[in-house]
Amino acid sequence: MSEDRFSWRTIVLPLLVLVVTIILWEVIIRVSGLEPYILPGPGEVARTMWQKKEALLGYTLRTGMVAVSGFAISVVLGVAVSLLFSQSAIIRQSGYPYAIFFQTVPIVAVAPLVIAICGYGALSVIVVTTMISLFPIITSTTTGLIAVDRGLLDLFRLNKASRWQILWKLQFPGAIRYLLTGMKTSAGLAVVGAIVGEFFAGHSSGHQGLGYFILVSQNQISTASLFAGTICSTLLGVVVFTSVTVLGRLFLRRWVWEG
Repeated sequence: MSEDRFSWRTIVLPLLVLVVTIILWEVIIRVSGLEPYILPGPGEVARTMWQKKEALLGYTLRTGMVAVSGFAISVVLGVAVSLLFSQSAIIRQSGYPYAIFFQTVPIVAVAPLVIAICGYGALSVIVVTTMISLFPIITSTTTGLIAVDRGLLDLFRLNKASRWQILWKLQFPGAIRYLLTGMKTSAGLAVVGAIVGEFFAGHSSGHQGLGYFILVSQNQISTASLFAGTICSTLLGVVVFTSVTVLGRLFLRRWVWEG
């Protein structure tokens, strides 16, 4: 519990690592004499981010919207599938291997198929985002739903509890911690899925996010812009992950404490 509590070290230590990294980066640039188009210094990257701040903000917001949309869909679908798996061993044994199988399929191989079906644009990006962030929720939540205490389960059955009462009062509270773990994993994957989807489906439509910006920067051999896009992607991932963690603890606190 002590590791979860907020303290000055949770802010100061990461900031210290960041400062040391920037100093080492600048030293490497000065000592090696590398050209800026190969490896720009932190000052050049900061200037690029400031000069393109309005464009980067727009790209980041568009990527953030599709990432959150895909993540929300994956949570609803993942919980629904997990509830179905938890109610029947036959259904779980029939469908769970496919959930594992599809989790191992490279998303870059599936993205062209999604574009062929949904076309270019935000819809394809959301579908790709949902596909990449769905399965951690299914696997984590299903594990939590079926890992019930056998003694408590027997007690519920002795008291003639209905299937719905067992699910709502015993299985679901115990699975919340697993669901939160899956949501944290999926939150980061949702940003990755959104950017990957934009590489394939978001560059020739009205939806142009960070994936489009990074792709254009690569084609223009603008290394400073590539760093700027990567930094914005990382910050977006941190924001989404932190938001999911805080909101999950806030809205599911009752079941987390009971579980």
